[in-house]
Amino acid sequence: MKTGKAFLIICLLALISLLAFAQHTEAKISLPAILGDNMILQQQSKVKLWGKAAEKIKVTVKTSWNNNVYAVTSDDKGNWLTEISTPAGSHTPYNISITDGEEELLLKNVLIGEVWFCSGQSNMEMPLKGFPGQPVAGALDVIIKAKADTPIRLFTTDSKDGKWVRQFNKQVQADCQGRWMEHTPEHVANISAVGYYFARAIQSALGIPVGIIVSTWGGSKVEAWMSREALKPFSTEIDLSFLDNRDEVKNPTQTPVVLYNAKIAPLTNFVIRGFLWYQGESNRGDTGLYARLMPAFVNDLRTKWNIGDFPFYFVQIAPHNYDGIDRTSAARLREVQEQNMREIANAGMVTTMDIGDPQLIHPAEKATVGNRLAYWALAETYQKLHFGYKPPTYREMEIDGSAIILSFDNAEQGICPIGSVLKGFEIAGEDRLFIPAKAIEKGGRIIVSSESVPTPVAVRYLYKNFAEATVFNIFGIPVSPFRTDDWPTE
Repeated sequence: MKTGKAFLIICLLALISLLAFAQHTEAKISLPAILGDNMILQQQSKVKLWGKAAEKIKVTVKTSWNNNVYAVTSDDKGNWLTEISTPAGSHTPYNISITDGEEELLLKNVLIGEVWFCSGQSNMEMPLKGFPGQPVAGALDVIIKAKADTPIRLFTTDSKDGKWVRQFNKQVQADCQGRWMEHTPEHVANISAVGYYFARAIQSALGIPVGIIVSTWGGSKVEAWMSREALKPFSTEIDLSFLDNRDEVKNPTQTPVVLYNAKIAPLTNFVIRGFLWYQGESNRGDTGLYARLMPAFVNDLRTKWNIGDFPFYFVQIAPHNYDGIDRTSAARLREVQEQNMREIANAGMVTTMDIGDPQLIHPAEKATVGNRLAYWALAETYQKLHFGYKPPTYREMEIDGSAIILSFDNAEQGICPIGSVLKGFEIAGEDRLFIPAKAIEKGGRIIVSSESVPTPVAVRYLYKNFAEATVFNIFGIPVSPFRTDDWPTE
């Protein structure tokens, strides 16, 4: 009897040991997708490394650039996170060793430099190889010349091997699909064209590695990219109750929160320098709400990353037919975007009124957009201030008899072209009927008039869905479209 009981105890102890061993062997060190070979870490920062391991186990991290050792103990669920110090950016590839004492993960070919996050809808999503029937100007020459030793690295949640990967979720996710890639033709062809041209310009100007993290989805509203916490103050206008039921998400790009949960939340531990945003076309239906959502969106991003008020540079939507060339839904959205630029701290806006297309919603001149975003970053973030990077914006008007005289900000060296008759201006009297006007540059200001409006009260410039820029600063940055009135629009 005693022998049988002893045998049973031995069996139970063996089973417990076996289960413990199995649990330990299953809980190997694992890392999120954003941490991997070929990645770029933000220079001269305290960057985070994190992952999973066995419960309550010591995880040791060693960095090859200084041979420092960092130790952290995983929690009761196996989660661990530590911070490491990074040096100044350089072209030297490094390794990072991560071990739990039994196995080692070695992250190879890691560079130190500048990291930017790129997000938005299809104009940020559009890869260098273009969309079907919609090319990116000059892309082929860029793609065929791409070399792996160029210190630009690319991470995307959007595609794998050129095929779209669509991720969304009602619940906040800890990880997402994606990987860091080197600067090769096949990878460059499939990355965001705007993000790539930005990275190329920054890398060339600074001479250090640059990494971009791309997380986009065409046709998406800003609400889809906002967290539940950020949208809570808008609960009377945006219904979030669906997040607590089991109903299927049928239209992720129009559904609040679900893109944030799957395509931003898993990446907020990864330290970045700043954020690039190209979106807005899908929010033309309620520009008043968009005006209030954007500051909340940016504030929440900065809160989630918790690295200060990092720069937020974005793109004003381009001219296009939308719901009719002469209608004003896009004009009103651009007006709101300029308002956002003024209201959001450490923000900058790129104007695109010179690159639109009435038929194609995706302008081919993506290099222009990426370069103009880079101008903002080089001037404001990296303090290279010897050029004009801000779009000229309407400041004030003065009525002088039968003419209206317009003055501008960000046009210290004048408006171009000097002395020319400028198109795109309209003028109205008290009847609020706008008609095409004569506009000429004089002394850095613009004088607008029409014989048909002897007593003018308001001027508009390019205040339509589609119109072509005629006024620039001396660096070729187009004036942001504007109106001097605040009358109701359609």
